[in-house]
Amino acid sequence: MGIRTEILRQSMRSSLIAALIGMAVFTSMVDVTAAAPKVVVELFTSQGCSSCPPADRLVEEMAKRDDVLAMSLAVDYWDYLGWKDTLADPAHSQRQRAYAAYRGDRSVYTPQIVVNGQEHVVGSNPRAVEDALGRASALTADVTLKQNDMGIEATVSGDLPANAKMATVVFVSMRALEEVAIGRGENSGATIAYANVVKKMQPIGMWSGGTETFRMPKSELMRSKADKCAILIQLEDEGGPGQIIGASVMDWTVSY
Repeated sequence: MGIRTEILRQSMRSSLIAALIGMAVFTSMVDVTAAAPKVVVELFTSQGCSSCPPADRLVEEMAKRDDVLAMSLAVDYWDYLGWKDTLADPAHSQRQRAYAAYRGDRSVYTPQIVVNGQEHVVGSNPRAVEDALGRASALTADVTLKQNDMGIEATVSGDLPANAKMATVVFVSMRALEEVAIGRGENSGATIAYANVVKKMQPIGMWSGGTETFRMPKSELMRSKADKCAILIQLEDEGGPGQIIGASVMDWTVSY
């Protein structure tokens, strides 16, 4: 009787430990900060552009909204004006030019906002920006983000547009907020806050519809000093990036 009782106790203890481990694993994969925005806003801005601060402030406000994924992409083509943008990346300038080539209008300027990879408007015009948000095509791909000890897991589901065969899954690492004191140039003496500053954009796979899971290792976020990340599902062709059909964003907490 005593032996049977002990065996039963050990069995119950093992079951309890297994359940707790399972709950811990499940909990580590559940994300409580991910948001699925309805529209994606990309602001192409520059610290050397005197017209940009109002657009930077507008994006800072939009970044607080759950229905909008607003990002700041600093370009480098105004650096010759006397101030080298401390956040600029030539890849951002190239992305902006690629958008213009895809649209066929060659319209590249700052501050420029591109909505869902399609329509562009002057980023310092709140009314024009809000109108563009209202005209934006609905995002049709669902993106769920989860965080675990190894990194980020993105599950994409839904259908591609009828004329598309595949979409690019783009991983974006960001800093939630960066303040920069401008020492020279058109904004000399100003301290400007930049929200959701893009540090890196990189494709991590191709999605062909249905349900698929894509992963990004923790090391990539640590290298870029990111505290937020996003996934974009974006159509493209030989000319460059086009319509964004899905997105999700989440905070990333890690000790450096």
